[in-house]
Amino acid sequence: MAEKELAATAIRWFDENARDLPWREPDVGAWAILVSEVMLQQTPVVRVLPAWRAWLARWPVPAALAADPPAEAIRMWGRLGYPRRALRLRECAVAIVERHGGQVPTQLDELLALPGVGTYTARAVAAFAYGQRHPVVDTNVRRLVARAVAGEPDAGPATRPADLVATAELLPVEPARAARASAAFMELGALVCVARAPRCVDCPLASMCAWRASGRTAPVGPTRRPQRYAGTDRQVRGMLLAVLRETTGPVHRDRLDLVWDDDAQRARALAGLVDDGLVEPVGEAYVLAGDRHLADRRIPGPRLAAGPEAGVDPV
Repeated sequence: MAEKELAATAIRWFDENARDLPWREPDVGAWAILVSEVMLQQTPVVRVLPAWRAWLARWPVPAALAADPPAEAIRMWGRLGYPRRALRLRECAVAIVERHGGQVPTQLDELLALPGVGTYTARAVAAFAYGQRHPVVDTNVRRLVARAVAGEPDAGPATRPADLVATAELLPVEPARAARASAAFMELGALVCVARAPRCVDCPLASMCAWRASGRTAPVGPTRRPQRYAGTDRQVRGMLLAVLRETTGPVHRDRLDLVWDDDAQRARALAGLVDDGLVEPVGEAYVLAGDRHLADRRIPGPRLAAGPEAGVDPV
């Protein structure tokens, strides 16, 4: 298989079939791309789109977010799920202001040094915002490369250094072209070379795919065991956080006690929110992180709250 041919084919397909996503527009800056990459972690595009637009409308530059307390980031995150990402984004904005004059840095090592920015996110920003040549490897890319190059049905549960090397070898030499190839690999993995039912007949790489040539079949069942949500600490955390997010000022513990009737699980979930820096205790009440200045307000007593059936998202 010719590696340059694989990238060129993927790019041609991407040019004709890529989804029209706002963070792919040519005039979108590095901050907006960074926000999109953080939001897209473990979250479908359809849910990210309105949240991304609202976030950028309120905080179009890192300095705007850095000037607000963490509680505002948590509130703005809403039901997007995994709200620790909101805290990491704000910490990232503060670091960008303090270390880089409010501009998202261009160098990979500086991006990696930002709070909450890992291997994937740093390379994604470097490639998609600054047109640099870096292997951008997420679950979709790992699966695509494992199939097309190694002839394996899946790439395993986590990114390894070997995955970065294998993907880098497929990239064109010219940086902007390499960044385009990275986006194309990701899109193919997300839309065509999917985990359970790959659409090989629609794949532009089918004729050069080692897995397809081997005649092997996809694994039976999901490649990863789906995570249970109902009744877990994650659900209880989400319900507690929803009450705090929708309240301006401290919330008395008695009111939070109405959210979930398992005392031990509720206490464990609340303690987890505190340990994660999302919530702060104020006497017998609780506030979102950064809202301690509201503690002098009257603390409302208990009232009926949403029951276990209320829809919340993982935290």
